[in-house]
Amino acid sequence: MPEIQMPKLSDTMTEGTLVAWKKKKGDKVTAGDVIAEIETDKATMEWESPEDGTLTEIFVEEGGKVEVGQKIAFIGEPGEEKGSEPPKTEQKETEKPAEAKEKETAPPQTKEKPAEPKEKAPASKEKAPEPHPAKSDDEGTRLKASPVARRLAGELGVDLSSIEGSGPEGRITESDVRAAAKSVAEVADRGKLQQTSAQHSPPAPRPGKGSRIQLSGMRKGIAERLVQSKGPVPHFYLNIDVDASPLMTARSELKAAGEDSDMSKITVNDFILKAAVMAAVKVPKVNASYDGDAVVQFADVDLGIAVAIEDGLLTPVIRAAQNKSLREISALAKDLASRARNKRMKPEEFQGGNFTVSNLGGMGIDSFSAIINPPQGFILAVGAIRKLPVIDNCDAIVVGQRMSIWMSCDHRVIDGALGAQYLKELRQLLENPALLLV
Repeated sequence: MPEIQMPKLSDTMTEGTLVAWKKKKGDKVTAGDVIAEIETDKATMEWESPEDGTLTEIFVEEGGKVEVGQKIAFIGEPGEEKGSEPPKTEQKETEKPAEAKEKETAPPQTKEKPAEPKEKAPASKEKAPEPHPAKSDDEGTRLKASPVARRLAGELGVDLSSIEGSGPEGRITESDVRAAAKSVAEVADRGKLQQTSAQHSPPAPRPGKGSRIQLSGMRKGIAERLVQSKGPVPHFYLNIDVDASPLMTARSELKAAGEDSDMSKITVNDFILKAAVMAAVKVPKVNASYDGDAVVQFADVDLGIAVAIEDGLLTPVIRAAQNKSLREISALAKDLASRARNKRMKPEEFQGGNFTVSNLGGMGIDSFSAIINPPQGFILAVGAIRKLPVIDNCDAIVVGQRMSIWMSCDHRVIDGALGAQYLKELRQLLENPALLLV
């Protein structure tokens, strides 16, 4: 298949931007070689050549946008037939519409000039001007209006030629003039109202005071999905504070087991991911999404992990996470996050997911609530582990470690009691991390 088309790299992608070519025209490529970077509505990803050959043609320049399925390059051998013409990209349209071409080839048409009056009255015999000068129509005849109407039009500043008379033979009457004046006044009032409204609206950015940055395809996609979520999806929020002291102790013990062992690389976030999956197994009704007239209950727990990248946010998915150990979840999470930041992800690796865990604790955020990634049923927002004064079982004030977790729920899928049941199980697992090692 020497003709290379814009691939569909996400489930919602309709067009792509060719960010950069990694190969130039005439280069030999083999299947699997990275030949371009393509920006979708979700991420900028490196795109590999689907076959061996020579990159004989490049039809889309860097920065060009084309729809999914349109031709962007040709891989074959030198001199091989290129096929059909390349697609048209944005802002590179040079051909004129067929309609315009017809106009160019059509013979010029002449307009008929209006008939001029055969005789002109001498200047010395002109009449004295009336209160409102009479105007003529296209045929050179005088407008028919009563003297009262003419005088009133002069007083009110109404143009008689713009009025359609209601009198005999189209004669303009006094009532016609008054009605026209009233209409003009209403238009003026509306203009004042719009001007007043504009004065109270936020001022537009002034030239030289900042810059306008065009949205990337990814930021557009994020904006659209968040509007789709926050508007139609009825969010409600639940919050717990988890005693993180046992979790930190377990993490320290694993680290002390050996710096070179795999278990020493397990982070606090890995414990949280594993606990979120196990809690969903214990409370399976939260592992669901809303679908029109039904709630879809999922058999597998497909866990989404929010990863911040340069131009936004990506959510890689660990499939069937309920079947994976803490070590496996830790390794997959690190691998997916690394490839997401380095634009090496495959489309199927960040599509879907039943719920998402977003952790900003490492960035110093104590607590926050997140927006659900539709069509998922909920999202967990994890804050930093903080040292706080707490009251122990003996009613003494001691130093404790606490971690805030917010759960944003789709109320069409999860009720308050169901969400509370899930968070109870999550707290139990995090405060007893030995349960996560089995």
